Amino acid sequence: MAGNVSESQEYREALRIFDEAHREDPRRVTVQGEEVPWSLLYHRRLHHWVERLADPASESLLLAARCQHIRRWQIPRSDYPMDRTGYHRWRKTLLRFHAAQAREILEKVGYGEDTIRRVQELVKKLRLKLDPEVQLFEDAICLVFLENELVDFVGKHEEQKIIEILQKTWRKMSPQGHRVALELVETLPPEAREVVGKAL
Repeated sequence: MAGNVSESQEYREALRIFDEAHREDPRRVTVQGEEVPWSLLYHRRLHHWVERLADPASESLLLAARCQHIRRWQIPRSDYPMDRTGYHRWRKTLLRFHAAQAREILEKVGYGEDTIRRVQELVKKLRLKLDPEVQLFEDAICLVFLENELVDFVGKHEEQKIIEILQKTWRKMSPQGHRVALELVETLPPEAREVVGKAL
């Protein structure tokens, strides 16, 4: 990890416990021939993008990057009606759950209320477009999707659905996020670049 923050005992312990939780994820993905928990890989990728975009990243921002989807598998989408209303209920429940999980762990390792509340604000993405750190966090989330999930989406979904997802993603991002995303897209396979071009 790059040295964006002073690695306090609380910070190191929080990351250790977050990673322990991520290793419990039953979903596995194969990376370079090695099977790893999806959640562990996702949060390390998000941490990477937060560090890359921020100069420097605050401790709260880095903590949020390591717990954004913590234990998501405990609240499956299938527990909610498979319609738009059910989807939004599921997402709102997840936001509250992730924020509560973050609080429990951060309190356990000794963080104060100010840091805990800030991490919760970031995880919930409160005041998106108004709070620069929340916006940077959203940019990093979108970049993880573009870098690691878009190609798979292209192979599994109809083009129009992918275009709609990309347009929604683009609207969430800042001008800085757009610049980095366009550079990233140039490194993707031709079929992914083509659908991004149509979306934008």
